[in-house]
Amino acid sequence: MAISMQPHGIQSMLKEGHKHLSGLDEAVLKNIDACKQLSTITRTSLGPDGMNKMVINHLDKLFVTNDAATIVNELEVQHPAAKILVLAGKAQQEEIGDGANLTISFAGELLQNAEELVRTGLHPSEIISGYTKAITKTLEILEELVEKGSETMDVRNKEQVVSRMKAAVASKQYGLEDILSSHIADACIQVCPKNPVNFDVDNVRVSKLVGGVLHNCTVIRGMVLKGDAVGSIKRVEKAKVAVFATGVDSSATETKGTVLIHSAEQLENYAKTEEAKVEELIKAVADSGAKVIVSGGAVGEMALHFCDRYKLMVLKISSKFELRRFCRTTGTSALLKLSQPKPDDLGFVDSISVEEIGGSRVTVVRSEDGGNKVATVVLRGSTDSILDDLERAVDDGVNTYKAMCRDSRIVPGAAATEIELARRLKEFSFKETGLDQYAIAKFAESFELVPRTLAENAGLNPMDIISKLYEKHASGNAKVGIDLRGDDPEDGVCKDVSTVNVWDLYVTKFLALKYAADAACTVLRVDQIIMAKPAGGPARRDQPAGMDED
Repeated sequence: MAISMQPHGIQSMLKEGHKHLSGLDEAVLKNIDACKQLSTITRTSLGPDGMNKMVINHLDKLFVTNDAATIVNELEVQHPAAKILVLAGKAQQEEIGDGANLTISFAGELLQNAEELVRTGLHPSEIISGYTKAITKTLEILEELVEKGSETMDVRNKEQVVSRMKAAVASKQYGLEDILSSHIADACIQVCPKNPVNFDVDNVRVSKLVGGVLHNCTVIRGMVLKGDAVGSIKRVEKAKVAVFATGVDSSATETKGTVLIHSAEQLENYAKTEEAKVEELIKAVADSGAKVIVSGGAVGEMALHFCDRYKLMVLKISSKFELRRFCRTTGTSALLKLSQPKPDDLGFVDSISVEEIGGSRVTVVRSEDGGNKVATVVLRGSTDSILDDLERAVDDGVNTYKAMCRDSRIVPGAAATEIELARRLKEFSFKETGLDQYAIAKFAESFELVPRTLAENAGLNPMDIISKLYEKHASGNAKVGIDLRGDDPEDGVCKDVSTVNVWDLYVTKFLALKYAADAACTVLRVDQIIMAKPAGGPARRDQPAGMDED
């Protein structure tokens, strides 16, 4: 007769199939290891010479990018501790739109250094205490490194905008930052409202057209709609616009009815009444002064025939979001059913024309004069993956513009700020007593991640460059960073960043370091992982392709 052993301890409390990990080896160090693995993936993509990652997600979509936010989003990270780093990166991406890689990589470096301290015998709570003091001191020093006079800027001055935006765009598209920054700045300045704080990133659109090269890119005041006009009229200028959200067709009755027809004459008259009704509706729209009809749904054959007769241009926009943007661009109110629009409901465009760009037909809606709320950057490139990566660079540039509208302060870029923070934080650690000083020193050491990674990604000797940077900063020049294009016989790649005009936004750095330190401390605070048995039913990834999360 077999003796059944009764479970004891935590096993007796939880359902069968649970997992329970506790202690330094099982929980703390395993968590740190998972976060290190994640930061190792993103780290090599940091900076202008960052390598691309080829990610294929669960829907078999291919991504070739060095954008950390896209990489971690598509990786579908499962480990709970690594997810905390992913959330920190997402928070940075949503708040600023740039610096997600710095957040994840720096948090990983902090945890790697924390692991060394744990192995030497420090308790995680002592490390957290030291890290908390270190980040407070770091943010104080960061404020002192702000370039004087950068608090005020004219957000409509293209030169000032480009100088702040260039570093963010270069980290995604090195070598193309001058062309891209110029186009992005033009688009942002065009749609900037009277109060720049209210700038909306959704007002700068991107249209990706395969073919051509980057030098063929343009900025259009208005919108670019993929697809042809529906009718025979392909161009109008200085025209009023009517938008119908449901579609342009004869409306069917809500109830079913039966019509009894006794003769051929009655059948003919029945068809004519429908025709007359549609003509009456289209004529009413034409009489209101509108020259363009935009439909959110289907356009009937008969309605199209009468639109051509009354010389009305017809466009079809299936996406309701695109339809809303069109209304915003032209100042139109969308009507629910086909009827005569009031003068207030009509919008105005300078021109709508169907053009052929790189073999694909697009409808260009230009709205040059007042009331314009949308600008479009038309991107050209040889493949879809190149265009997607260019779009991410544009998104970073536009988000940087939004951030500078709120806070225009800048700090030296190209790892100059990080080396200065490391140097001054190390000095601060020597003044501390107690075990905190070891954690603060490791926090300072973590800043070396940025110059080391920039040098490694560019194929340079990191130790040589870091020692040179420390030497220059110790002699009093806090603006010396790594110029990857530099070949100065004396200084090599170490140069004063103000001469090469490489600046980072203060707010990007501030939040990236804050989120990274918070994420690292959160992971270090965990001493047990208790996972319940997963619920039954199909896994989330089993849903049909193309389904929304909701």
